[in-house]
Amino acid sequence: MASEVTLTDAHGTRTVKIAPRGIIARHPEPVGAPKPPWIRAMLPSGPVYSELKRLVAELRLHTVCQEALCPNIGECWGHGTMTILLLGGVCTRACRFCAVATGNPRGWLDPEEPEHVAEAVALLAQRHGLRYVVLTSVDRDDLPDGGAAHFAETVRRIKARVPEMKVETLTPDFRGDLRAVEIVLEADVDVFANNVETVRRLTPRVRDPRAGYDQTLSVLVHAKRFRPDVLTKSSLMLGLGETEAEIRQTMRDLRAVGVDILTLGQYLRPTKHHLPVVRYVTPEEFARYREWGYEEGFREVFSGPLVRSSYRAERVFAEAQGEVRNAELSEDPKCPASSPAQEDVDLPLTWRRENSSRLDRAD
Repeated sequence: MASEVTLTDAHGTRTVKIAPRGIIARHPEPVGAPKPPWIRAMLPSGPVYSELKRLVAELRLHTVCQEALCPNIGECWGHGTMTILLLGGVCTRACRFCAVATGNPRGWLDPEEPEHVAEAVALLAQRHGLRYVVLTSVDRDDLPDGGAAHFAETVRRIKARVPEMKVETLTPDFRGDLRAVEIVLEADVDVFANNVETVRRLTPRVRDPRAGYDQTLSVLVHAKRFRPDVLTKSSLMLGLGETEAEIRQTMRDLRAVGVDILTLGQYLRPTKHHLPVVRYVTPEEFARYREWGYEEGFREVFSGPLVRSSYRAERVFAEAQGEVRNAELSEDPKCPASSPAQEDVDLPLTWRRENSSRLDRAD
């Protein structure tokens, strides 16, 4: 099932073998449960989305929004948020929930990418009001620092061109290299994110062996200790077989290391070779988990079937800092003013605040 790709950089051209879409299993996993009616993808549309899509293609930007077929792409782009993928499209790990190609890029790196991304972000900010960027990447265990310096340089170039731009970094765990974490934070990021992905018991089954529950926690606690002024964030996929007690314990573990923001969403199986969905969490359960998160002390919790780690990141940041405007608080999450068209039923997103007093909650 392996194929080959050619990578070229300042050190020459090399051919590497990859597992397309991260598929390494020879046989399909058991069939997952059928999708319930509340799992409905939003249909991106409208002039702003169409123009952004055209510009992204022209600027040769790689966005997670497009490559992961994110169901929220129209909504996020319409609110001035975009998630950009750095460091290429070949991951050195093979997590069993992820459809990114797996292989060894053998040190390949595009040294011009930080400036190119900064130029593109500046243009999108000028033309379409882009104001919040999430930078993320595949795992690059083949690089000595895991790509940390590349992240940092991209952040610095963006801030130099657009000082008011908010930049969130959703980084790999750098195999627990805490100096790599510091390198990213020294670039003056606004939010530092690293995803725990699932509960402790399921981590060996769900994530690559080089990842780890405690390794993620160590990255997050060091980030908060090194830069207490920077918001930290993590994300949890549900529907992989976790219990409610395990969900609550994971929340407590994340709060114990100072995580400020939590997102919870439904795991959706990318191909038949990836882990099956054990159950679909109902909108009512997501609403309850959101309340649990506030009870545990998170500054902000976004929880819903199609919520992803970077979903409406600009709003999460504003709410976590208590900066959201009254007009935004009254916005109907099922039908926001700039929302793209949807399928025949409204998405039951559960992130709407029932009262704004929680914005003032401190750690």
